[in-house]
Amino acid sequence: MNTPDTLSAPIDLARVRTLFSRPQRVERSDFLRREIAARMHERLMLVKVAPRRVLDAGCGSGADLALLQKDYPAAHIVGLDAAVAMVEAAKSPASAIKSLNQLLSRLLPGKAGVDLLCGDFGNLPLGPNSVDLVWSNLALHWHPQPDRVFAEWRRVLRQDGLLMFSNFGPDTLRELRTAFAEADAGGPASPRVLPFVDMHDFGDQLVGAGFSTPVMDMEVITVTYDTAEALLADARALGGNPLATRARGLLGRAAWSRMLAALERQRRPDGKLGLTFEVIYGHAFRPAPRVTAAGEAIIRFEPRKGR
Repeated sequence: MNTPDTLSAPIDLARVRTLFSRPQRVERSDFLRREIAARMHERLMLVKVAPRRVLDAGCGSGADLALLQKDYPAAHIVGLDAAVAMVEAAKSPASAIKSLNQLLSRLLPGKAGVDLLCGDFGNLPLGPNSVDLVWSNLALHWHPQPDRVFAEWRRVLRQDGLLMFSNFGPDTLRELRTAFAEADAGGPASPRVLPFVDMHDFGDQLVGAGFSTPVMDMEVITVTYDTAEALLADARALGGNPLATRARGLLGRAAWSRMLAALERQRRPDGKLGLTFEVIYGHAFRPAPRVTAAGEAIIRFEPRKGR
């Protein structure tokens, strides 16, 4: 039974799979995913790891898999996504993944290369202690139970394995949230924009899941648009609203006009419309166990240096 504090939001996972069932629908927003992946990659390069197996949790159509394979050519890369269509897109003949696999199969022995799986990253089809690096770019906020996801990621990580992820924070899409609130004034209270979890809550959940030395940081990225139509198209391409409690009906003509007018009132001094993204970055390690499987405490003694 889930308690309220373990839920990021009442997200319908079946709805998430539906929203991402058409890769061409979300392709429009790939520019933002690629930018954030590049910024994650800069952080990853500061950590010296040599993983044998890497998991990309929420791999989408596979763009980050090629990045990870380039960094760790001897590693076995596993891409996992909840949407079948996304996994199929990563397998497509035009995918860079297939070309990399063919090259690596000729150059490197063993399991180097990329495998793709469809599944829930809160219930991974992987054994314990089987992964050295978990990478997850803009996927965590699509799951209703981030605490369960962190526990799963810790379970599959080997000792001293690294978790690195990004997701959206509470200030994301604030312009849309304000505009829809004005449009719905006196109407349905159901949210039309997904709420997002605070960075500090994620830090607490990482510690609760058993990770050590979590590092969290945040930055704000603002994307600007000439028209409300372009802004709304990108917002839809990012995924949409997967809440089980979402307002089911379309906005009426009058409410839609109010929403557009509310957006127009938010134009910046340069005449552009802005859309805010609060991007949270986190990384943490799976520490060495403090007790044995039998529950006995492990006490480590540092060797004495010569006098």
